[in-house]
Amino acid sequence: MKTNTSCIPCFLRQANETLDRINISESEKKVILKAVNEAISKVPFDKSPPHIAREIYKVITSLTGVADPYKKEKDHANKVVLELYSELKERIAKADDPLFEALRLAAIGNIIDLGAKSSFNLEDELREDLNTKFKIFDFEDFKKGLDKAQSILYISDNTGEIVFDKLLIEEIKKPVVLAVRGKPAINDATLEDALDCGLDEVAKVISSGSDGPAAILDSCSKEFLDIFNTADFIISKGQGNFEELCDRDEDIFFIFKAKCPAVAEHLGVDVGDMILSYKTHKKNEN
Repeated sequence: MKTNTSCIPCFLRQANETLDRINISESEKKVILKAVNEAISKVPFDKSPPHIAREIYKVITSLTGVADPYKKEKDHANKVVLELYSELKERIAKADDPLFEALRLAAIGNIIDLGAKSSFNLEDELREDLNTKFKIFDFEDFKKGLDKAQSILYISDNTGEIVFDKLLIEEIKKPVVLAVRGKPAINDATLEDALDCGLDEVAKVISSGSDGPAAILDSCSKEFLDIFNTADFIISKGQGNFEELCDRDEDIFFIFKAKCPAVAEHLGVDVGDMILSYKTHKKNEN
């Protein structure tokens, strides 16, 4: 998905909110925001929004020396959802269709996104969303693909959300490779987060190598790319991964909440809608 002009204010908001988490003066903040503006101006608009966001966070890290400004929020999200894990696990077990329920919870978990949303009460919003329905729901395609799958790649997104991913992977009941970010990017999950949440108990956990807020393929490791290019079933979590990968030809299932007008318009849905979409870009071309 290409960047459009409506993305620019969002980039600047994200940069400003990131700098608010770092102990710097107002004058230093202005210098960094100017550098961020210059970085944005140098990236072609035919790149995805995460590609541009990656350049923004590289500027912030290089000028502040702070590699993980969202560390506190990331740890809190993991803690909160881990405390809900047993309750959610029981909810799935009691459901008429446990795979359906695990998928729905995985999509609900995508609300934990500090790139798209400034702040939220995690506990309240998760509980309010527990009965939300999908707007796009390619469930039959998902089940058919999963039945045939021999190699499954699961591309994760945010901290906290990865606990929901763990629940879904347990319900998939097949070997899964779970890919996380190579370096901190907003509140996205890294290897440390995945291991802290026990994802290694249910999947082979690898780093994608990407240092941006998505699996940006030209920044990914050879290990990840080899798996991405050979997997016969790919699950992509989160809006950023959708923005980066939705124009690919691989068989990808996208699970996320549409959290900005540009993405919602691209899909023909409303902001806040939950999505399980198979090769959405192909459908939009028909």
